[in-house]
Amino acid sequence: MTALVLVIVAALAALAFAAFNFTTVKKMDEGTDKMSEIAAAIRVGANAFIVYEYKIIAIVVAILAVLFIFMSWQSAICFVIGVLMSAAAGWVGMKIATYANVRVSNKARETKNIGETLKVAFRGGSVMGLCVGGFALLGLFLVYLIFGMGLNLMSIEAIKNGGIFTQCLSCYALGCSIVAMFNRVGGGIYTKAADMGADLVGKTEAHIPEDDPRNPATIADNVGDNVGDVAGLGSDLLESYVGAISSGIILASHLFLVSAVTNGNFSEALLQKMFYYPLIFAACGLIACIIGIASVLFKKGSNNPHKDLNFATIVSAALTIICGFVATYMLFNDASLADALVAAGFKLGYLSPWIAASIGVVSGVVIGMIAEYYTSYDYKPTKLIAEASKEGAALTITQGMAVGMKSCMAPLILLGVATYASYAVSGMFGISMAAIGMLSFVSTTVSVDTYGPISDNAGGIAEMSELDPEVREITDKLDSVGNTTAAIGKGFAIGSAAFAALSLMVSYLYSFNDPTTPLELNFTNPLILAGAMVGAALPFLFSGMLIEAVAKAARKMVEEVRRQFKEIPGILEGKAKPDYKTCIEISSQGALKEMRVPAVLSIVFPLVAGFLCGPWFVGGVLIGATLSAIMLAIFTGNAGGAWDNAKKYIESGAIEGQKKGSPAHDAAVVGDTVGDPLKDTVGPSLDILIKIMSTVSLVAVALFRDYNLLDWVMGLLK
Repeated sequence: MTALVLVIVAALAALAFAAFNFTTVKKMDEGTDKMSEIAAAIRVGANAFIVYEYKIIAIVVAILAVLFIFMSWQSAICFVIGVLMSAAAGWVGMKIATYANVRVSNKARETKNIGETLKVAFRGGSVMGLCVGGFALLGLFLVYLIFGMGLNLMSIEAIKNGGIFTQCLSCYALGCSIVAMFNRVGGGIYTKAADMGADLVGKTEAHIPEDDPRNPATIADNVGDNVGDVAGLGSDLLESYVGAISSGIILASHLFLVSAVTNGNFSEALLQKMFYYPLIFAACGLIACIIGIASVLFKKGSNNPHKDLNFATIVSAALTIICGFVATYMLFNDASLADALVAAGFKLGYLSPWIAASIGVVSGVVIGMIAEYYTSYDYKPTKLIAEASKEGAALTITQGMAVGMKSCMAPLILLGVATYASYAVSGMFGISMAAIGMLSFVSTTVSVDTYGPISDNAGGIAEMSELDPEVREITDKLDSVGNTTAAIGKGFAIGSAAFAALSLMVSYLYSFNDPTTPLELNFTNPLILAGAMVGAALPFLFSGMLIEAVAKAARKMVEEVRRQFKEIPGILEGKAKPDYKTCIEISSQGALKEMRVPAVLSIVFPLVAGFLCGPWFVGGVLIGATLSAIMLAIFTGNAGGAWDNAKKYIESGAIEGQKKGSPAHDAAVVGDTVGDPLKDTVGPSLDILIKIMSTVSLVAVALFRDYNLLDWVMGLLK
């Protein structure tokens, strides 16, 4: 019970700090009437989209909840709790982003101080970050309190008689996954359709600046930043966070059952501690994030935004490791558990799970550094793309693809080393703890990442409001850092998704059969090999659908912008006001229409595969899809980020003789436009694909084992 007290205190503290930051930002002045008008238009567009999207989610959730009742009513309720927690985090984060953007512009207008302006953007971003950790742990607390303790589903007898509690955790994670899929896919299609439409006509044809008020797609573009890069990102990482914690608890249950059946020394006392340890470590991480975020908000601002944001991340990560050590010492440093720790695979005694989690923490920071190297224009890879732009769009795209492909190797080596090291230290439980460690300071990571789209919106409002050029210079500097933090966030998201999916996959193997015979993915088994090949192709099919969806919606946007430039007299001279509303409607309708098939595919595919070909085939699908998606997500995320920053490098005047409107800049804009759907739609959505497939498979694995067409046909043939 003491552990649950720590969890709820951490969750409520995070949500209280988020509420404080929300009200603090909202009390700030919005600035001029023109600024307020533009901000209100962005806010209305974002609200309209997310309300309609949540209505679609509600229908899907209602259908799935009814189906889960046939499994158990407890699972259905936990599924709905997961949906509510994820939806709440996305909603609050999106709302604050639409309030913070104009206040960032106004702070820059009033103070002309980049340090003070950064604090407003970061305070707004922190609301999303703190809500991710707070709502995730609040939901887990409710599941533990109501089902684990209230209905006594965590008792040894209940675990031995079917493990309904682990099923509840899986369904809670699946609820989070459903919201994340719709937010990421729908938001990603929305934002890139608007962005591409605005760029292709505004920049390359009309040669007007980015976010120019004469461009009809500008409001839709700014709306997209909020629904895709804020609500989508928060739901994505909340899902990874919950999935990793749940997989650790599920694995503890299975390891205990294996030991119990094989007469091992894994004691009931150790099982109870391992049930709580992932939650405790996550709570320690959330408290560390509160301190890390506060350390930036309440200290004197500097003129180096990148340094301040990195400071928050390092403080949060370091405090997580320190607090985690204290919690581990207090929980596992018990001489009576010595034999049980050995039976659980703890090779280095009671500190084993802490070491595995610390490996995850360090890996998360290093993956972010690798992403920064390949996407920031402070480093060689992005500078090479900018130089290539002098020779035209073809070489811009070619060089960007080369950077994206080369960037895959280092993160995969790091993930491989971290996976093996965590297993060597703490067995299968160590892999899940590495995932939890990487995600334990997720609130700070999301805060830093959400700061980016808020700053981007602030720049758009400054441009459309025709503020002093010095204001736009400040917001552009913040936005440039935001592009790098976004790339770091995407690298962190796919790295954590890989760990979370791997943890869920291990849980899937143990859930397949009785504890003494977990499913083994032996690739000499042709059924598993066939599944791996199909699974490896699935992320490409999924990505193709998303790119095509963005292209369809962007094409309509391009046609509408061209129509308005042609049919509304005086629009390019600034004498007539564009029709922003129609562009918002085009993006909204396109996103909501096109997201349905990819979103449903991620849920239905593992179910169809399992009922047709059985659990071995699904196991192969999961491993093939995970490996393929990790590399594809890193490639698309880093290539897209590098193209974007190569364009900004040219705009900064760093290349002699090249500036906005030059041939090199036009080529860089083409590269950036190609990269937009890759970095902001495909890459982030692949994170969701592998996690939701793993979660769905984990929930349904027992059904795959007992009911599949292949076994029935083979039985007839015998």
